[in-house]
Amino acid sequence: MTSPQRGEIWYTKLPTDPPEKGKRPVVIVSVNARNNHPRADTVLVVPLSTSVYKSEVPTHVLLESGQTGLRERSVAKAEDVSAIRKSYLDPARERLRMLSSSQVCELARKVELAMGCLP
Repeated sequence: MTSPQRGEIWYTKLPTDPPEKGKRPVVIVSVNARNNHPRADTVLVVPLSTSVYKSEVPTHVLLESGQTGLRERSVAKAEDVSAIRKSYLDPARERLRMLSSSQVCELARKVELAMGCLP
């Protein structure tokens, strides 16, 4: 298996998802030094959801389908950042786009907000 890279979208089943829920898209947010390290068996991910709320949630980043390659627009839910085993990740069946470094850094700021570290 190739190592997932920062900004890529992969699929996984999150441990916090209900048993009947299938695999969902996640964006890799950990640095590539960690992602590529042979002894690191986990990566940090932020889940994507197509449940886009009408009112803006301060810990979400709205992503249009053209930014991700997914069929629908989605939100990255920074409050749900998780460590996932690389072996639990599946590549997308179709070619998806990579999020830019600035988009990943925006997610990092939203994680800080979720932790109460920013005003």
